[in-house]
Parts: sequence; C-alpha cells; structure tokens
Amino acid sequence: MTAVLEPSSLVARLQAGQAVLFPTDTLVALAALPEHAGQIWQLKQRPPDKPLILMGADLAQLQQVAGVQWPPQALQLAAQHWPGALTLVLPATGPLAAQLHPGGCSLGLRVPRCPMAQALLRLSGPLATTSANRSGEPAATTAAEANACFGAQGVPLLGPVPWPAPAGQASTVLAWQHGSWRRLRAGAVDVGAVENLC
Repeated sequence: MTAVLEPSSLVARLQAGQAVLFPTDTLVALAALPEHAGQIWQLKQRPPDKPLILMGADLAQLQQVAGVQWPPQALQLAAQHWPGALTLVLPATGPLAAQLHPGGCSLGLRVPRCPMAQALLRLSGPLATTSANRSGEPAATTAAEANACFGAQGVPLLGPVPWPAPAGQASTVLAWQHGSWRRLRAGAVDVGAVENLC
C-alpha cells in the first residue's frame, strides 16, 4: 500500500500539489487543492467536460470561498441535509468555478458526514473532489480498493486505515437552474419530488 499519512502530513502533500485519497460517507474521494485539480482528470482518465465537486468541512467554510450565488432554497437544503450525501450545484463564476468546471458557470458543493473527512477539510480548506476510480469503472469504497486504483501513481491515503465503511452510493445531485431545482443524479439522499423544492 502506498503511504498512509496522518491529517497534517496529508495536508502537506496537498499543499505541495499532490492528489490524495480519503473516506467520505458515500464513496472514497480522490482530492486535490482546487489550484491543482487538473491532475484529477488525468488520474481518473476522465473527460475534461465532467466537473469536480468542491467539498468543505461545513456550510460556513464553503460560503467563505465558493463565490456562488446562494438562493434561500439552497441554504434551506444545506441546513436540512449537510453534513450528508447531497451535492448542490449552484451558479458560480470566478477562479474556483474555472478550476473545477472549466468552461462552465456552476459549482457543485458538498459537506460529507464523515468525521475523518471533516477533520481533514478543516485543516486543508475546501478540496476539489470526485470518486476514486478510473472513469467508467466502479468507485472505490475502501482504502484497499482506492490504493489498487491509484497506489501505483503514489497517491497517499488518509490514515488510519481501515476506514469506516461508507454507504457505497454516490450523493444525490441537485442543480439550481432558472429558479428551480433539477435532479442531475439520484443518490443516497431522498429529497422528495424536485418540483416541490422550489
């Protein structure tokens, strides 16, 4: 297994520009600081038109940095479901949107319900994230699976391992578009009928 590092050492790797692996409440995350997010597409062999998610320790942390428009409906859903398996895609411009969604005008945001992830994010600040897998392959749910996928590239893991078992299902993704919610992906959180969330 590649390096398994305590949070402060993993943050040092992030600050040096490296990608890392850590557990969340849904799936294992492959992550980097937003300014180094380009390597995530390369590691995953993922089409560059598929955006990444900005993951934070809490709503306040994301509000400080994300540069997104927060309609009251988004704040209400965040209050109800964060931390948790809900990703909110909101209109956004600026450096973070450009780094995580090149050519787009929105940014996906999430706060995981995983103490290990939250502790890391409090130290590192918000991270560009996606599931730990090669594009088109099943997502990793354990440290061993993540290591099998990215260990050869030297991507370090957050310790200690083994990690708490995740739900194994991706987050629900809702996008705020033209004054209403659109469900982009069904997932671990059942938010009811999207048309009733406006």
